[in-house]
Amino acid sequence: MSVKQEYQQMDSIRQQKVAEMLKRNFSMVLAEEGKYIYGYSVMVSVTHVLITPDLQLAKIYLSVFNTENKQEPLLEMEENMPRLKQSLYARIKKQMRVMPEIKFFLDDTIDEMYKVDALLKKMHDENQFGEES
Repeated sequence: MSVKQEYQQMDSIRQQKVAEMLKRNFSMVLAEEGKYIYGYSVMVSVTHVLITPDLQLAKIYLSVFNTENKQEPLLEMEENMPRLKQSLYARIKKQMRVMPEIKFFLDDTIDEMYKVDALLKKMHDENQFGEES
């Protein structure tokens, strides 16, 4: 069972709806504000959002592409948190009265998938799986 599935079982329906709404809207905020914060060449996408039962803390998991230093865009986003929160709140204020605290986390699942895929390809190329029939 994946981490996402475990959290979905534990989360209430309200938490899931709020998390999905935050994910959708924060993705739009990044599309609009991201180029001013971390530049045009870096791409950041929201992969998952977890929210506490009291709806006070949102953990936003992000995938970062087109850069070797994947922590740098997250640090730049932390520095620009007031701007990001203001843009997000402008989008969600009709659905939520209180803006949750936001924490960013790097989601390196896709990077790990590529590493495993490369290892499997290398093993296949070196015929380490045995004879093919």
